[in-house]
This record gives sequence, C-alpha cells and structure tokens, in this order.
Amino acid sequence: MDALLNIISNLGSPKIMVIGDFMLDKYVWGEVKRISQEAPIPVINVSSEDVRPGGAGSVVNNLQTLGAQVLACGIIGDDAHGHTLMNILHGMGVDTAGIIIDKSRPTIQKMRFMGHLQTAGKGVQQLLRVDYEKTHVISAEIEAQLTAYLNKNIQLCDIVLVSDMNKGLLSHSFLKTIAALCKKHKKIVIVDPKLMNDYTCYEGFTAMTPNRNETEIATGIKISDGDSLHRAGNKLVSSLSLECCIITIDKDGMFIYHKNGSGKIIPTVPRAVSDVTGAGDMVLSMFGMVVGSGHSFEDAALLANIAAGIEVGKIGATPVSKGEILGELIGGRSPISGKIKDIDVLKGILNEHRKKNDKIVFTNGCFDILHVGHIEYLKFARKQGDLLVVGLNTDRSVESQKGPTRPFVSEAERAKMLAALEDVTYVVLFEELTPMNLIKAVKPDVLVKGEDWKNAGAVGGELVESYGGKVVYAPFVDGVSTTNIVSRIIKRHTQIESLKDAAGQVQ
Repeated sequence: MDALLNIISNLGSPKIMVIGDFMLDKYVWGEVKRISQEAPIPVINVSSEDVRPGGAGSVVNNLQTLGAQVLACGIIGDDAHGHTLMNILHGMGVDTAGIIIDKSRPTIQKMRFMGHLQTAGKGVQQLLRVDYEKTHVISAEIEAQLTAYLNKNIQLCDIVLVSDMNKGLLSHSFLKTIAALCKKHKKIVIVDPKLMNDYTCYEGFTAMTPNRNETEIATGIKISDGDSLHRAGNKLVSSLSLECCIITIDKDGMFIYHKNGSGKIIPTVPRAVSDVTGAGDMVLSMFGMVVGSGHSFEDAALLANIAAGIEVGKIGATPVSKGEILGELIGGRSPISGKIKDIDVLKGILNEHRKKNDKIVFTNGCFDILHVGHIEYLKFARKQGDLLVVGLNTDRSVESQKGPTRPFVSEAERAKMLAALEDVTYVVLFEELTPMNLIKAVKPDVLVKGEDWKNAGAVGGELVESYGGKVVYAPFVDGVSTTNIVSRIIKRHTQIESLKDAAGQVQ
C-alpha cells in the first residue's frame, strides 16, 4: 500500500496521445412525479442539462484531471456538437491538432435522461439514452490525414492509448498503422477494445483492457473461475503478441495476465454502484497514466482497479482525482481517515451526492477537547439532512481566535476524533477565521450553528438562504464547554497538589 501511495502522490505529467472515438455526452436531469397518460412511460420534469466529453473524450478528461499532457487524435463532424466538444477540450488545455473534421458524419452525441423521485428521497436513475451517430468506416482520405498526424507527433509522446468503441474510426488498416508506428518509435500502446469476435486487428499492441463480456466473445471461453480467466488471458496474450492484458470482471475486480504466464486476480472493494458509465474509460486512463509515468503494469492495474471502483460510485462519466484515490488508499487502512477530505476532493464528492438528491448539512467549529455538548450538537446537525460536513478550524485558525494557549488538541487529532463519530460524514479543515469561503465551496442545503449565534446571525447564513437553503440553530447542553472542562481539570489538579503538600507537612 505504501508503494501505491508513493506512486499516486508523485505521478508526473506524462505526455499521452489518445486515439479514439470522440463523443459529446449530454445529460438531462429532472424529477419524475407521474406516468404519462399517452403511454406507460415516466414523465421527467427537466431541472438542468449539462454536456461532457464522452468516449475517447472521457479518457482525455480523466487524464487531464490526473495531470497528464494530452494530445487528442480522432474525428468529429462539422456541426454544433463538434464545436461544443472542441471548445470543452480547448478549455481543458488539450492539444486538439489531431482531431480531423469528417463532413460525411455528425459528431457522435449520446443523450442520457436522468430522473429521480424527490418524494421518495431516491437516487438518480437513467431512464433513456438516445444516440446520434453514423458509424461507417472512415475514408482513405481521412485515414491519410490521421496517419500523417501520427507520423509527425507519435514520437513526442510517452505512451499511446486507444479507445475503440466501434464507431468507424479505428478500421483494421488504421489499427495496424498505429501498431506499426508505435513499434517503430518504441512506444507502449494500450487499447480498450471494441466488442467483436476477431481481435487480430490488435495484434502488436502492448496491452489491452477488455471487460468480461468482450473477452468471452473474443476468445470463445466462458469466464466462470480462475482457471477460465487464465486460459482466456493466455489466449489473448499469445495470439496477439501482447505484453499483458487486463480483464475487468465487474464486481470481482480485475485480472492481469502477463506474457510470462503469470496471472493475478485483483479484487475490488465492495461498494454501492450508482452508474457503470465511464468505468472502462477510467481503467484505460489510470492504467495508461501510471504506465506512462514509468511504473509497472501490475502497479498500474492495482491503481486502475481503485479508480474504477470510485468511478462506479459517480453518476455519468466523471473524472476521478488523485486526491480521491489517495483518500481511498488511506481510507482502506482506516475508515476514519477516509472521512477527512481536502476541499477540492470534497466538492467533487458532494456533487455526486447532489445528483442523488441528498440533502447536505454543514456546520463548523474548533471542537477542542471533544465533549458531550459537541456530541449532542453534531447529532442534532446530522438529523437535519442526509449527510453532515464538519468544517474544522486549523491550529493556526484556533490560535488566532482564542489566543496562544489554544488549541489544547492538534488539528490532526481533532479531525480524527470527529471522523470517528457516526453522525459525521466528512471533515474538512479551513485556515481562515470564518468558514465563509468553505460554505461557498460546500454550498450546503442546511447550515447549522449554535443558538448563541441566533441574534448576531450565522456566518454564511444569508448566502445559504439566497439559493433556497436554510439556517437552523441548535440548542446547547448547559454547563458544558472546553473552557469549563479545562477549569475543572486545573481546579482538580490544584486540589490534588494541595493534598500532597498537606500530607508532606504531616509527615
């Protein structure tokens, strides 16, 4: 585990070329309250829409989030969807010189309708997907333009990733060109393959990442146990001259098989699956990122397995950050530490909660010497919603407020104590004197403060109420505070010392 922590903490910024089927993913979000009178189908009341890079664009998005320098190579149509996709990629800082306009087809768009049932407090469910695409094989002219781009740029990259979704770009001849150029320039090339029964088009690639179903169809071997996995892995590696293959086996994790005949199942951590969209993209991205940074296939597979596990807990194809992976690695050692989040990581996590329609509660404090008053306060706060985020003042922030003798307990210890409480979902530290910036970042549905703030007004209260949230004031437990506890300790200590002195005088 220490080795993986070191790898993810020190991932460089490799230059990675992504070749594949670029798409625009559109998500339509809304609430389902009734069944249509026109047909037995749900009616979605649309609340918002968003667009994201899909297909190979999802791989690019993942890599950019992880810190890679990305060169994109593929095709789009000469249309509004293509312009939107290019604008998104440019905004991410992607080199798009390798994306060619093919006027014979539209930019591929996948539109997903995502509904939830507010009154039941249920998560989001995909109701329908609509695809706009033409998947005929690219023309000789387009292939020549792409080949010219590869000839000029492939030697500049540390690794090449191919995302093949069988949309016409990656013809047999173009795949052979990619393999030949990578071999010529000694570049590792890894493919997430399409669903088909003949994988000879991938001969000469370094590695591939098929899923269970794709592997069964390509090899003719039904995967049911470790022996069948070994046989399937051996057939892929030996017949295609691969260095290794990584077979994703859904809830069972992954299986990595090397050309030397060794194979290993990497089990996944059991978790609730929200949406499998983007899991394969995440495997290819993380595997390529780690190998492209100079690490082994095995370490890459271990980290790809973790990243894919995080991905399926998100709605839609959404990038996974280094911070989330670090949190998973640390949290694997200690569930308590796994609750303590960096604000950038936490924002991504909270976005996923919002998509599930979870009500986010926020409160903050120093929590110096945790006591029964704190416990009751946090229990009250947690009851106001579905999850509780606690903003914790850092040591410097506490000292600025309460003087040089405080805090009595370090921020690391205070954070762990809070995270150990069942009612606390996440803990995030903040340096400022007030939590205003943190409240802006968390954007809670409910802000909880102690009732002593009622007259003055809670910091951030007006902001929360401005977007429809509410402020709730919690009752205090009388006579309980850190100051009182410390006073009692000092008083008791003084009494003990006096008794010792008295006993000494008697002797």
